[in-house]
Amino acid sequence: MSDVSVRFVALALAAAHDYGDALRKSLLYFEAQRSGRLPYNQRVRWRGHSGLTDGLEQGVDLVGGYYDAGDHVKFGLPMAFTVTLLSWGVLEYGGGVAGAGELAHALQAIKWGTDYFVKAHTAPAELWAQVGDGDSDHYCWQRPEDMTTSRRAYKVDAEHPGSEVAAETAAAMAAASAVFRRAGDAHYAHLLLHHAQQLFEFADTHRGRYDESVDVVKSYYPSSSGYQDELLWAALWLHRATGRRDYLRYALDNAEAFGGTGWAVSEFSWDIKYAGLQVLASQLLVEAKEERLRLSAEEVAVVEQLRSNAEYYVCSCMNRNPGGAKHNAGRTPAGLLFIRPWNNLQYVSGAAFLLTVYSDVLASLGQPLRCGSGDDGGEPAAGDAGDVLAFAKSQADYILGTNPMRTSYLVGYGAAYPRRVHHRAASSASYRHDRDFIGCLQGFDSWYSARQENPHDLVGAVVGGPNGEDVFNDHRGAYMQTEACTYNTAPMVGVFSRLMQLEGQSPRPAPAPAEDL
Repeated sequence: MSDVSVRFVALALAAAHDYGDALRKSLLYFEAQRSGRLPYNQRVRWRGHSGLTDGLEQGVDLVGGYYDAGDHVKFGLPMAFTVTLLSWGVLEYGGGVAGAGELAHALQAIKWGTDYFVKAHTAPAELWAQVGDGDSDHYCWQRPEDMTTSRRAYKVDAEHPGSEVAAETAAAMAAASAVFRRAGDAHYAHLLLHHAQQLFEFADTHRGRYDESVDVVKSYYPSSSGYQDELLWAALWLHRATGRRDYLRYALDNAEAFGGTGWAVSEFSWDIKYAGLQVLASQLLVEAKEERLRLSAEEVAVVEQLRSNAEYYVCSCMNRNPGGAKHNAGRTPAGLLFIRPWNNLQYVSGAAFLLTVYSDVLASLGQPLRCGSGDDGGEPAAGDAGDVLAFAKSQADYILGTNPMRTSYLVGYGAAYPRRVHHRAASSASYRHDRDFIGCLQGFDSWYSARQENPHDLVGAVVGGPNGEDVFNDHRGAYMQTEACTYNTAPMVGVFSRLMQLEGQSPRPAPAPAEDL
């Protein structure tokens, strides 16, 4: 065993993390990413109103929503994916979120996104998919309150289809509708479901890649997997939200043609949804076992194929698939999943969540993890629900500081965490205290190039993370490592809630908000 591995094992044995604190901080992060007119109860006080004319040029109201990362473009696809994962986490582990006193904040985080989607869905077959231009935005280093860059809005419609973004937004609104129905807001749940159903019909009827209709997104959020995974994903979410068998039949009837039963993957992201939809479909077997859902033999056979691919993903993450590196996800020396250098922790947080959910599937079914048989015909590598959850926990703990750098990659958690996050607002003077205008290029000289720490901690943000050798460079210019995205943090809300329950941690009272949090 290498010296790095020995030190990491020692750290892991000694680690004891406060998952309730991590959960609270994670939800706070979304308030720092808000666009639009901020509410009276905004807790991140160094932010101000921004993007108040979004959509004006096109004659629509597109004020609100989230900035995806450290810049100020509102990209519809990753924003919708963020809301889907937040909603899924609350649906699975809402009891823990409520026990931590954070359910209201979780609902607010989801609703800030869905309120925007309602605005952006201006006709049954029309969805505004982006506000702002990435090229001009990246040319400037300004606070969102000072933006001088283009706020042009881009849409998809029947003549210019965008099935990925329409279907993902349908999934987000369907998942959120289930959250709000459970929370007792039937009216809002019905509104979201109405939009979700229309968006799914739009995505399915007018099929086409969104990055061919919105050309400016290609350099930032292109669709490599196409739109068929989003169509399956959205159909499964609509079935979960409505219980309607036509959505279930759509997903199962198209599972083979759309790649659901064919794609066995080692990553899950805003682009590639196959692993997510395969885990989501696996939950149908639990519903059937508990007699909450009736499945025919033919339907069970398709679901089992989807589940088999879900297990391929889980086994790949745990390095238990036969066939070596070709069939298993990469790892750093200290055991962190490593998919690619740019913003690797997005894949880690997504994996931690999917494995957490799948561990519950295994526990409910009372079955082991099946990782296939090797080429030599040997027995499959085995595991159980506890093994799967333990691996998810190891990835969450790495993010929280159980790693060779001894730094938390969740900003604000622990004593050591990134202080120079690649984020325009956090790295600049607070608009609340300094309203002097910061010009487009002025920010590079005054703030981006400064060596000192950011004046504001972007609390709750999960940054891109270390490189493949577990080394992290806390520098604004190292954007592959220090930029945070909403979809990095979103899945951790559910993970931290589940781990808080696992460890039997009693929630601690939330600290009083600081004047300039």
